Amino acid sequence: MTTIEYLEQLVAFESTSSLSNLGISDYVEGVLQGLGFETERLEYDDSNGIRKASIVGKRSNGSASTGGMAYSGHTDVVPATDWFQPEHGPYKAVIDSGRLHARGSADMKGSIACMLAAIERVDGASQTAPIYFLASADEEIGFGGAIDIVARSKFFREMVEHDTNTIVGEPTELEVVYSHKGACKLIATSHGRAAHSSTREGINANLAMIPFLSVMKEIYDETETDPKWHNNDFDPPTITMNIGINDHTDATNITPPESICTVHSRPMPGTDMTSIIDRAQAAAAAAGIDLKVETEAGPFATDKESAIVQDMLEIAGKSQAHTVGYGTDASPMSALRNLVVFGPGNIFQGHTNNEWIALEQLEAGTDTFEKLIRHWCV
Repeated sequence: MTTIEYLEQLVAFESTSSLSNLGISDYVEGVLQGLGFETERLEYDDSNGIRKASIVGKRSNGSASTGGMAYSGHTDVVPATDWFQPEHGPYKAVIDSGRLHARGSADMKGSIACMLAAIERVDGASQTAPIYFLASADEEIGFGGAIDIVARSKFFREMVEHDTNTIVGEPTELEVVYSHKGACKLIATSHGRAAHSSTREGINANLAMIPFLSVMKEIYDETETDPKWHNNDFDPPTITMNIGINDHTDATNITPPESICTVHSRPMPGTDMTSIIDRAQAAAAAAGIDLKVETEAGPFATDKESAIVQDMLEIAGKSQAHTVGYGTDASPMSALRNLVVFGPGNIFQGHTNNEWIALEQLEAGTDTFEKLIRHWCV
C-alpha cells in the first residue's frame, strides 16, 4: 500500500489515550506479520483499568542479529472534542490543499505510515541485518507503553545488546534531533474544611498553600534568571516551570476545603532537579501540606558527534542536528546508545483542532526511511 493508504487506515481508529488502543494494535500487528515480522504483543491495564497493548516486531529473515535499524512510534492520540470539520469528523482522512487532516496525522500516525510503506518497498530477502518496529501505547499520558516495552520486550533487550540504530519517529519536519527535555511534576495538596465564610467553622486550605507558592515563585524566578540553570542548546534554555492552582470552591462564601498546586518542569541534560525537589519538599513540610513527586521522564541526549547522528545528517541531507523542548518515548528508551528523534510533520500541527500533515512530508519521510533501511539493513 501507499503511505497515504496506510495513514487513512491508521487515523480511522479512535485511539485517544483515555480509550483502549487494542483495535489499532491489532491492525499494526497484522500489517507487520504480513510484511514478514515476528511480533511480540505486550498487553497491560492502565491506571484506570483500561486494556492497552504495545506491539514490537522484528524482521530478520535469517540475517545476523547485530546492528540493523529500529523504528519507534506511538499509536495513541490526544482528544479531538473541538474538531473543525464536523461533516467529516477527526477520524476520517481529508486531503485539501496539499495537506492531510485527521487526528493523529502529524502526531504521529503519519510517521508510522511512512515507515510501514518504506518497509514494504524493501524485499526482506535482501536484508543483512534486522529491522525492528515498536508501536507503543500511552505516549501522550506518561510513556506507559514505552516503559512496559523496556521492562518486558525480548526484542528491546536485543536492540540494547546489539547497539541497534533506533529512530523515534516523532514529527521533527525531518530534522535530526539529538536531545530533548524531560518531564517532572510536583503535586502539592493542602487540606481544609468547608463552611460558610461568615463563620469560624471552616479552615481555608489556601492559607497553608500561600507560603508554598511563594517558595515556588522564588524557584521559578531563579531558574529563569540564573545562568546556572540554563542550557543554551535549547530554546527556551530553561526548565519552563509551569505553576497551576485550583482551590475547588463552588462559591466565594465557602472556605475552600482543598487547594492543589501543580508544578510541571522540563529538565534538560545536566539539570539538578534533586535540589529543586528537596526545596519543594521542605516548603511543603513547613506549610503542613502533602507533596507528591512524579518524575515522568528524564531528558534524552545522544552525543551530536556520534556515528548515528552523522549518518542521519548525511542521509537526510541536513547540515546540523537540533534539540527540542517536548518529550518523546526516547526518554524511557535511554538504554539505547544509538538513538535519535526524526520524523515527518511538524509538532505544532499536532494536538490542534485541525491537525494536519503536509503530503510532501509524507513523501519525503517515506523516501528517507527507505534510505535508512537500505543503509543499515541491506
